[in-house]
Amino acid sequence: MIAKGLKGILAAETSVGHVDGLKGQLIYRGYEIGELTRKCSFEEAAFLLWHGRLPARGELDDLKTELHSFRAIPPHVASIITAMPVSFSMMDVLRTAVSSLGGSLEKPAVRQAVQLTALIPVMIAFRSRLLEGKQPVDPEPSLGHAANYLYMLKGQIPEKAHSEALETYLLLTMEHGMNASTFSARVTASTESDLISAITSAIGTMKGPLHGGAPSGVIELLDEIMERGDAEAVIREKLERGEKLMGFGHRIYKTLDPRAAALKDKLQQFAGHDTWLDMALVTEQTALRLLGEYKPGRSLYTNVEYYAAAIMKALKMDSSLFTPTFTAARIAGWTAHVIEQADNNAIFRPESLYIGPLH
Repeated sequence: MIAKGLKGILAAETSVGHVDGLKGQLIYRGYEIGELTRKCSFEEAAFLLWHGRLPARGELDDLKTELHSFRAIPPHVASIITAMPVSFSMMDVLRTAVSSLGGSLEKPAVRQAVQLTALIPVMIAFRSRLLEGKQPVDPEPSLGHAANYLYMLKGQIPEKAHSEALETYLLLTMEHGMNASTFSARVTASTESDLISAITSAIGTMKGPLHGGAPSGVIELLDEIMERGDAEAVIREKLERGEKLMGFGHRIYKTLDPRAAALKDKLQQFAGHDTWLDMALVTEQTALRLLGEYKPGRSLYTNVEYYAAAIMKALKMDSSLFTPTFTAARIAGWTAHVIEQADNNAIFRPESLYIGPLH
């Protein structure tokens, strides 16, 4: 029997993360995601993925210092990013820039993971500023990981509501079990290749629209609602026409997406501070009510793309940056999986069924 796409096939053991679609759970190293977003920063969650435990105060300070030290793009990499044609997508740029860091066949280590986690948002911001015809912004040592990313993109210190909303999004999307890009990274690592090669594989996989596609459909929905000022009319018309309501329902989660719930909890803290975020909160209530009316029994809940789109829109982030920003989060999970693979390795070598001619 063929399991196309290896769906349902157990191919590895992991203690990094766990997704339970029926229960609506996402777990990092034993911690439910809602608990982590309430009490942890991005840096603390990354430490947890890499080390299997939350950091002590001194360890957290050391990690922040190390992340700061890696925020400078190596000169040869900056030259490559600058020279790449404007037609190249940001994911093409990231894949090439990360590959140009070079790799050795030493065993993947946390220090390399920290370097990549620090560098990827800096690379994105550097390229984005060049495309806008603006001078790249130097990193700000006083800012945390998420806030510094926004600062380098926009050239000004971000509002607290915006930096905290983005940090929550980054934390929520840094790990999600054996997804396509994580599997790609682990397959490369299983050949005893280096960490840079494994992450280059993962970025190439993330680029595909079936995996790392931007939530453009949600943006279009929210744009139309903002323009017309009537969420119920817009949503009802779409459902009457039999259209799929973007941002609701998920292939894995059969109940509420825990990432959407955690994002909503964070955004409710900033109610009244941002028009887009406020509108998204109100629109969700209307959408869920109408989905219950038009599609009873379908168990369609808000997914993480819905609130991710609202955050990106509030941050005035161009849609070309959505998947790269997703990548800036997922790098922590990818590197944790590559390190785990290297520590207990077996090369991936599945079989295939030949269906061609036999002469």
